[in-house]
Amino acid sequence: MNINYSDQEVIKGRKSIFLAGPTPRGENAKSWRTEACEILEEFGFDGVVYVPEYSTWKPKEDYVDQAMWERVGLTEATVILFWIPRSLPDMAGFTTNVEFGYWLHSNKVIYGRPDGAPKTKYLDWLYELDYNKKPFNDLKELLKEAIKEANKNR
Repeated sequence: MNINYSDQEVIKGRKSIFLAGPTPRGENAKSWRTEACEILEEFGFDGVVYVPEYSTWKPKEDYVDQAMWERVGLTEATVILFWIPRSLPDMAGFTTNVEFGYWLHSNKVIYGRPDGAPKTKYLDWLYELDYNKKPFNDLKELLKEAIKEANKNR
């Protein structure tokens, strides 16, 4: 597995999963993506994992550079995994909402959120309407499905 962070050049042309969802704000908040990467490693994923955070796990410095990196990574991704463990106010995920709607029709999206995550009802409805699937409520199961989709579509 090759983790591609947003302070690195985007790796292109390989089987890949983009870890989309809210990024914690503040130095003390731990990213959900660290656990996701550990699970993908445990499952033996052999592709690229796009992590839209710096390799140091520090907050982004340049908004435009970050947004462009994400756009290229999302375009390159075989699968766009949205995990939305939304919590207010530290992981609101307002940008995530826009990205979800923007990329939903790419046919690359797989989506989940923990039970009880606030403000996800509309995302659930859109995903069910467009993909005819229920959202996942378990990160491990979502990642397992993402690997299956990545292997199938590349």
